[in-house]
Order: sequence, then C-alpha cells, then structure tokens
Amino acid sequence: MVSAVCVFDTAGRLLTVRKRGTDKFMHPGGKPEAGETAAQAASRELAEEVGIIVPPEDLEPFGSWLAEAANEAATQIEATVFTAPGTWTAHASAEIAEIRWLDLGAGLPDDLAPLLTDHVLPLLGARTPRKS
Repeated sequence: MVSAVCVFDTAGRLLTVRKRGTDKFMHPGGKPEAGETAAQAASRELAEEVGIIVPPEDLEPFGSWLAEAANEAATQIEATVFTAPGTWTAHASAEIAEIRWLDLGAGLPDDLAPLLTDHVLPLLGARTPRKS
C-alpha cells in the first residue's frame, strides 16, 4: 500500500522524484504509517520528501491502481494517487536524491515507475516514453 501525489509547477510540468539508491523516477509519496489514511500519508510524505505542505483534506483523489513496484523486483503495489491543487516549487529532502519536472507534452524518459507509465500518464494525456 502506497500513497502518491501528482504535483505541477507553473509551466504545467509534473514533479517526479528519485529516491537514494534507486534508478526510477516516481511521484512523491510512500507507505502509510500505522493509523494513517491514504490522504494523511500522501500529505506527510509530500512535506517530508519535497517540502510541499498540503493538508490531507485539500488533496484531490485521482485514482487507485495495482502496479509493478519501481524498485523492488517481483513486487506489486496498491497505490492511491492524489493531486495537489495549485502550482508548486519543490526541493529534495529526506530520502530523495533528485527531483525532475516532466513536460507532459514532450517525449518522456524511459526511467519512470510503472505506476506513472501504465496508469497516471495515460490519464494525463502524456506522450509515450522514449526508448533509449
């Protein structure tokens, strides 16, 4: 079980993050702590990972999917994805090694998490990933 958040900047680009020791970019987010709702986990992780403060009740539900885990072989995740209303700036914190803003109108890199490529990006109307 994971919670993730779609965050956009003023240019309409989607925020992705790469955690230390991994090679795939994904949404900011993570696993709920004991007693947390999906929205509470998404809000907490957003603040911890990229310094964006959005109360859980302000996050907008986007969808829930089963997807292959980006950085764990032979593992599936059950992801609840939200959008953060408004436009944002972000900085890497906690376990985040790198952030990258994706232009959804351009060709996309091939180092994106399956949750993004298989579920979220098609709904956002993004172009298919480029092959290296």
